[in-house]
Amino acid sequence: MSNIIDDIKREFSKSENSLVKIILINTAVFLVLLISKIIFTLSQSSGIYAWIMNNLQLPASTTEFLYRPWTLITYFFTHDDIFHILFNMLFLYWFGRLIDEYLGAKRVVALYLLGGIFGGVIYMVIYNILPYFQPHLEQSRMLGASAAAFAVAVGASTLLPNYTFNLIFLGPIRIKFIALFYIILSLAQTVGPNAGGNLAHLGGAFVGYFFIKLLQNGTDMGKPIYALVNLWSGLFRKKPSMQVTYREKQVYRSTSVYTSTASSATIETPDQTEIDSILDKISKSGYESLTKEEKQKLFKASQQK
Repeated sequence: MSNIIDDIKREFSKSENSLVKIILINTAVFLVLLISKIIFTLSQSSGIYAWIMNNLQLPASTTEFLYRPWTLITYFFTHDDIFHILFNMLFLYWFGRLIDEYLGAKRVVALYLLGGIFGGVIYMVIYNILPYFQPHLEQSRMLGASAAAFAVAVGASTLLPNYTFNLIFLGPIRIKFIALFYIILSLAQTVGPNAGGNLAHLGGAFVGYFFIKLLQNGTDMGKPIYALVNLWSGLFRKKPSMQVTYREKQVYRSTSVYTSTASSATIETPDQTEIDSILDKISKSGYESLTKEEKQKLFKASQQK
């Protein structure tokens, strides 16, 4: 047990490990809720578990939402079914690693959070303005990371539409077709029993597409998210130690400096020779053969077009 805890701490200590951190947070919340559900059910206090879930799920009613505004964030870290979280986390990992490799860890976080938030907003807006959903307004609740995962998936498909996944029984399939299939599926189910969740999927897909398109044109939608994450991280970051050196009755004070690996923003724009070399490598060995720096250079070059 201690080894597992140590492994988790080690993963959270890594600065460029945002995708794994998101998956670990979702898994931890699920396990805590699962244990709570078992305990409260066996003790015949299931009402307490219902109250907890009610404060984590996103309500469709704007009136109810005003009393629990935090649910716009908590809902996409909350799952109560093993297959729901398993599918969402696998979906997130498969596509999220591409965003991580090509654009850096911070953009995985931005896509996940923006997709979840916008998906939740779309869900509430449509339930409150379309007469079809009015009879279900007060009873409707939403939970799960599907909208956030959709944003990451569609973002990756927009960035690398011809990248292929090898699927069991189907073989290699371009990820743009995988994303398109799930978008059509969600669209078809917007009038089904899980209409709210599928509306949120479409909201997340919208964010994923426009996030990448704007980024390729030089506009980064994630800047407010980066600022908030840095502020939040700064609250828990240890202050650098101060060292005092005495020399000839003079005092010199120096503070330790934190360094981090370069993000895609620090990658220099490659020249045509480098681009040709990278493209040749892709034609011979595929996208998977590129290093992270080469992938980021390729994306940097695409922004200059």
